[in-house]
Amino acid sequence: MIRRTFLAMTTATLLAAPAFADSHAMTKDIVDTAVEAGSFTTLVAAVQAAGLVETLKGEGPFTVFAPTDEAFAALPAGTVDNLLLPENKDQLVAVLTYHVVPGAVMSTDLSNGMKAATVQGGEVTIMTEGGVKVNDANVVTADIAASNGVIHVIDKVILPPM
Repeated sequence: MIRRTFLAMTTATLLAAPAFADSHAMTKDIVDTAVEAGSFTTLVAAVQAAGLVETLKGEGPFTVFAPTDEAFAALPAGTVDNLLLPENKDQLVAVLTYHVVPGAVMSTDLSNGMKAATVQGGEVTIMTEGGVKVNDANVVTADIAASNGVIHVIDKVILPPM
């Protein structure tokens, strides 16, 4: 279940590019949407390394807060490479599933200060004053519909409490 939810969120993240405005996006799942967008190559690679592709291609629905390639590039040097190592798969799964919330949560469902349980098991805090934030990441594109959920593109990788 966690892998399925994580994949859905990851896919949603990948699909959050401008190509999502296309009316055909709704017929594609989160993963295919993200791949087609072209701005989530790091996220897609991470989802593959974590073994979450089939989960995120599953029925869902999932809400994925998808970091862009630029968001991953802003992490300290070596972080992504380290997470992609096979021996760190559990950590990678935890980070990715922290970006996924069960259900399809649209921007109109959000309220200031709300908490949302993630597939990872932790919670994220949503702030809606002065723009929408998930923890300390800004939502730069919201409500990208996929056949199995929704993607909200974020400008930062959010990390679960360790």
